Amino acid sequence: MAVAAASVNVFRTITETVGTSTVGIYTTPVAYTGVVLLAQATNTGDFTETISFGYRRNGVDTPITEGLSIPSNDTANLLTGKLVVETNNSLTLVGSSATNLKFICSILETSNL
Repeated sequence: MAVAAASVNVFRTITETVGTSTVGIYTTPVAYTGVVLLAQATNTGDFTETISFGYRRNGVDTPITEGLSIPSNDTANLLTGKLVVETNNSLTLVGSSATNLKFICSILETSNL
């Protein structure tokens, strides 16, 4: 019986409503490397909100943006370039609102095999 080969490149879109507790929103699968192509957050509320976006490796969090203010009805880019996320490493999010911040992220997963 033949075993199906892993896909070489897989595109993912991650969408989340940002909460007020830090959560992992993406973890790169085993045998893949993730390349973050886009990471944006939109404030749909009536007041300025803040967001923090980070990288978690071996349980250690590294801030990418921390306490970034997003005015009402505006959008912010959370990355100025691409970001490589290695196998089993994660992206994290936390905001100042449990309902008003919306996150979207495009990731290219590339097989390491």
